[in-house]
Amino acid sequence: MKIAVVGGGPGGLYFSALAQQLAALTGGRHEITVWERNAADDTFGFGVVFSDETLGGIEHADPVVHEQMAAEFAVWDDIDVHFKGEVVTSGGHAFAAMPRKRLLEILQRRCADLGVDVGFRTTAPDVEELAATHDLVVAADGLNSIVRSTFADSFCPSLDVRDCKYMWLGTDKVFDAFKFYVAETPYGVMQIHGYPYDAHGSTFIVEMNSAVWERAGFAEYDDRPWLPGESDEKSIALIRELFADVLDGHEVMANNSRWLNFTTVRNERWRHGNVVLLGDAAHTAHFSIGSGTKLAMEDALSLAACLHEQPSVPTALAAYEEERKAVVASTQRAAQASLEWFENLGQYTHQHPLQFGFNIMTRSRRVTYDNLRVRDPEFVARLDEWFAAEAERLGHGPGDVRPPMFQPLVLRTPDGPGMSLANRVIVSPMDMYVATDGMPNDFHLVHLGGKALGGAGLVMTEMVCVSPTGRITPGCTGLWTDGQRDGYARIVDFVHEQSSARIGLQLGHSGGKGSTKLMWEGIDEPLQDGNWPVCAASPVPYKPGVNQVPTELDLAGMEEIRQQFVDAARRGAEAGFDLLELHCAHGYLLSGFLSPVTNRRTDEYGGPVEARMRYPLEVFTAMREVWPADRPMTVRISATDWVEDGQPLEDALRIAEAFADAGAAAIDVSTGQVTAAEKPAFGRSYQTPFADAVRNRVHVPTIAVGVISSWDDVNSILLAGRADLCALGRVHLYDPSWTLHASVEQDYDGPGARWPLPWRAGRRKPQTGRTDGPRPRLELVRGEEPRTQHRRWRP
Repeated sequence: MKIAVVGGGPGGLYFSALAQQLAALTGGRHEITVWERNAADDTFGFGVVFSDETLGGIEHADPVVHEQMAAEFAVWDDIDVHFKGEVVTSGGHAFAAMPRKRLLEILQRRCADLGVDVGFRTTAPDVEELAATHDLVVAADGLNSIVRSTFADSFCPSLDVRDCKYMWLGTDKVFDAFKFYVAETPYGVMQIHGYPYDAHGSTFIVEMNSAVWERAGFAEYDDRPWLPGESDEKSIALIRELFADVLDGHEVMANNSRWLNFTTVRNERWRHGNVVLLGDAAHTAHFSIGSGTKLAMEDALSLAACLHEQPSVPTALAAYEEERKAVVASTQRAAQASLEWFENLGQYTHQHPLQFGFNIMTRSRRVTYDNLRVRDPEFVARLDEWFAAEAERLGHGPGDVRPPMFQPLVLRTPDGPGMSLANRVIVSPMDMYVATDGMPNDFHLVHLGGKALGGAGLVMTEMVCVSPTGRITPGCTGLWTDGQRDGYARIVDFVHEQSSARIGLQLGHSGGKGSTKLMWEGIDEPLQDGNWPVCAASPVPYKPGVNQVPTELDLAGMEEIRQQFVDAARRGAEAGFDLLELHCAHGYLLSGFLSPVTNRRTDEYGGPVEARMRYPLEVFTAMREVWPADRPMTVRISATDWVEDGQPLEDALRIAEAFADAGAAAIDVSTGQVTAAEKPAFGRSYQTPFADAVRNRVHVPTIAVGVISSWDDVNSILLAGRADLCALGRVHLYDPSWTLHASVEQDYDGPGARWPLPWRAGRRKPQTGRTDGPRPRLELVRGEEPRTQHRRWRP
């Protein structure tokens, strides 16, 4: 084949070397030309970091390159977090780094040995000309890819420019581990990401949000276009001054160093005809979770392999895109979580150094509580001890050490000591759609009773509707009659008599999303027969042209519904519920008032957020007056609408604060379902950052909810201080005894996970299939138990 490679960075060079080697396996040879606009010895940046997984792939694919790289590596295991005068260290992480310049030299030599033609200080011909004269064009031309821009209509790129400012620097101070320095300066919080790359130097990245950057005066120096290779010496001088204690007399080295905003690159498609994207041209991932060089070299390996395996260029490029896009998307999700964590770093500076250290290490969700327990069990043991002592200090429990999810929690109330939960797990409200005329039945008894027996600290009802016309579907339960109250009292009595769980009542009104079919008949689709008129804050249908246009509530209608909420709350108290939650999320009536998407009112209940939350607060306050003062109330909100003109996070924070001031013991933080036009960033624990923001900015207890599916995630969320409780829905449908089974998985047997006495015999996990145990002893002298690797870089 005749192959053109635009860009002679690590990705383009490594692909060229691998492709040429694979051609040789079949006795052939490619004609590969690489165009690189910079000189051979030009490099921008200092060190590059690799994971064990990537290095394993390089070793398998090209032992010659791997051997030369390995001779250069700085290797270490520890991460040090420097915060509030303390150093928190976690081991067992296994890093390897080397100078970027040396990596390029190795790859350049390898390409030369294999007969790849590499031209330096050479601009590539027009890409359309290359595509016409070559079998394949590989665009490895970086973040500002000309090839990507040329075929933008095909690749459909999106470039997300973020808020934080950062600068790549080096220092002749040789760090002995991966370093996070978090400094509270007079201008705000700044951070340093640092790591060694050889015996003589370290990479030194300074980052802060734009507001801190401006207050520090850096904007005054960033006042002109920079020439290629030029560095911002005035900013560097101030950095030396601000971080003199970190540098300890060592020099700061610049290399094309000036302030940047990180840009996340995504492309809907990676190929156009015989042109394909590779590395930063195709995607970027924030530097806080690894190096772009690592991703580019993984792309190179995949592309070379697919070209070798597939019968044609089109099928090879399709296989490459399919293979790599899923991997890159996963990496970018982790990188996005990490990037956003650093953007919001200021909200965590009140945390204890140990908790802060755990928080920073688990920020991407790729490293978790259990993962860290494998890497560094001593570190996690310290965290468990701290969390237990903190629970005791705050009056939640006795202070005994147990997994975080099994620590008790007290929800505060206006009167009395508050309501204690045996653990931090909630069975999330889930609509069952099996009621008749709003009446709970045997299904609800078994459903809620079974979940209570399954060990959760709190079991929530589905959204119980306050009126017949406030139902979502004909199958929704209600609490507008005394008969319904008595039906729920039967369920409450069972939960109290047979389990240690508390049971909570969620009350709501469907608003404009009412009068729809049962979920399995067509979710959110309007009823064809037996429908009823719907009302809302404004006449905005959920799906225009599909759902009913709701009637805009007038003041009399608002007063009538407020009284329905009060009457339902009183009946809930009479039924014996332990907790009451007001549903102000997911586009239902009260959520419709809160969101600017669905609230178009021009009276005192519409407009700015203070007016939009007026009616939901009036309803909450009226309910609080009839709800017993020794029982807590919570509120569920949608923190974002997932559309551009929707509710911003700042509004959600003000809403949460207002409900907390009105007496809410916790805010249950969900998102979306306000408009059918939403585009949620769906994924594991995807709503937790919103609960995190409410908890750490408003300083009110929060409930995290949304695709939290493992006990490991629950422990990670709680221990990092992102929420106080975790609500899980679907996992409890899959396994009603999920909490009890989680206790077995973690070898915990205590007051945080009470097995019903008739079930105690089933506490041991049953054997599944054959095993290879017990094993004979084959060591005369036993070796030492494995210990956490705390290798430091010692040149």
